[in-house]
Amino acid sequence: MLGWTVWSGFTDAANAISTVVGSRVLRPLSAVALATAGNLTGILFGVAVAATIGSGIVDSSLVDPRFVIAAILGGLAFDVFTYIRGLPISETQVLIGAIMGAGIAAGGLGAVKFVSALQKVLVPMALAPVIAFFAALALGLLILRWGRRSSAQKVNKVFGKAQIGSSFFFSVSHGANDAMKSAGLMWALLLTQEGITGAFPEVPLWLRVTSVVALSAGTFFGGWRIVRTMGFRVTELRPYQGFAAETGAALVVLGSSQLGFPLSTTQTVSGSIIGIGAMRRFSAVRWGVVREIVLAWALTIPASLLFAFLMYFAIGFLA
Repeated sequence: MLGWTVWSGFTDAANAISTVVGSRVLRPLSAVALATAGNLTGILFGVAVAATIGSGIVDSSLVDPRFVIAAILGGLAFDVFTYIRGLPISETQVLIGAIMGAGIAAGGLGAVKFVSALQKVLVPMALAPVIAFFAALALGLLILRWGRRSSAQKVNKVFGKAQIGSSFFFSVSHGANDAMKSAGLMWALLLTQEGITGAFPEVPLWLRVTSVVALSAGTFFGGWRIVRTMGFRVTELRPYQGFAAETGAALVVLGSSQLGFPLSTTQTVSGSIIGIGAMRRFSAVRWGVVREIVLAWALTIPASLLFAFLMYFAIGFLA
């Protein structure tokens, strides 16, 4: 499971720094170091997401080693294809789909808590990029209104510095949300192995630290193709736009973390970047790239669900 967390940081966490690289405020290596520090800080902002992942999607008593291995291998099959293409898919969607697939294989359709998954996962995940779109758009318009009395050079200078802070803020929100997903699943596995059922106790500090360190390691060592996609191919960014995109996305992700909603940081920051691009004019957004990204999202949950479902039975056959 820790390997999955590192992989998530390698691919998904790159989106936490895409805007600060895309606006050319920081070079990739500096941005990655900043994101790593932010991820580590995210541990201070609650564990509600861990409880949702560990017990809010499927019956946690089904989470045994076979379940976890099937979920991980099933998700990785789709991951590898999209990573080669450089598409910023959502590792959260991969994980959700894989958990559902392994859960259905282990306990049938009744093992999936569909109402809870809809309320705490699927609906918030669908709304997050839309909310981030309008949050970034509103922030961008406010900045433009303030900047009318200042030169473009001054605006870029001010928000070039401010964007370092907003990038760190978004990385903190990313650590608070994404690191807790793997911590929740690992905790569910440990509880099952110990024969503990019923109420889902809070994830211990040592497991939270382990998970966020693994995520930070992945962030530090990878994700450059996806940084390029999100930071340059979707729309060109100026420092004030990067600031608005990161701040809008961070507010959505951090707020959702407190409510226990495991969001896709990929989708959320994508929504904010598209909102900023559309603020200037719709043609500023490269909609062909956006269509590629949306297609990858639409396929992620069904594909990872199917692969995890099949992998569960394959493991049983080989065991």
